Amino acid sequence: MNQVYIGLGSNLENPLAQLKSAIEHLSGHAEIHHLKVSSLYGSKPVGPQDQPDYVNAVAYFYTPLDGIETLDLLQSIEQAHRRIRERHWGPRTLDLDILLFNDAPIDLPRLTVPHPFMLERGFVIRPLLDLAPTLLLHNGKTVAEHVRQLDTSDLVLIEEE
Repeated sequence: MNQVYIGLGSNLENPLAQLKSAIEHLSGHAEIHHLKVSSLYGSKPVGPQDQPDYVNAVAYFYTPLDGIETLDLLQSIEQAHRRIRERHWGPRTLDLDILLFNDAPIDLPRLTVPHPFMLERGFVIRPLLDLAPTLLLHNGKTVAEHVRQLDTSDLVLIEEE
C-alpha cells in the first residue's frame, strides 16, 4: 500500500461544501483506505488577488494505486466538481494536489512529488501539522519544525457547523 498526502482547496461555488463533497468521494472510493483529514482553514489566494478566499485542508490515505493512477483519480474527482483550468493560480471549484507519495520523489511530466511549492505554503503545511507533526519533510525538518518558519497568520480555522 502507498501512503499519500494530498492538499485540497476550493474558492468557488460554496468552497466548504466542495471540500466536504471531495472528502466523501475519497472516503467512498474502493481504492482509498484509512482516510484522515485535517481541520479546514481559510486562506488568501496565491497569485491573482481578484478572486475569493480559499478553504484548504490536507488529507492522507493508503492506496494500492501508483502515483499516476492516484493523480488520475484525483483529477476525475476535480472534473466531477466542474473544475475548469482557465488561468494559472486562478479560482477553482476544487483543487486536489498530491503533496507526498510514500517517501520517494516522483519526477514525471504529469506529476512532481514532493509538491514543488508545499514548503512555501502555510495553507498546506499548517493543515499537515494536524495530521503528521513529526513527519520528516524533504528539507530535513519535521512538519512541526517547518511550520514555525512560515507565516501562517493569514490562516483562519473554519469552525464546522
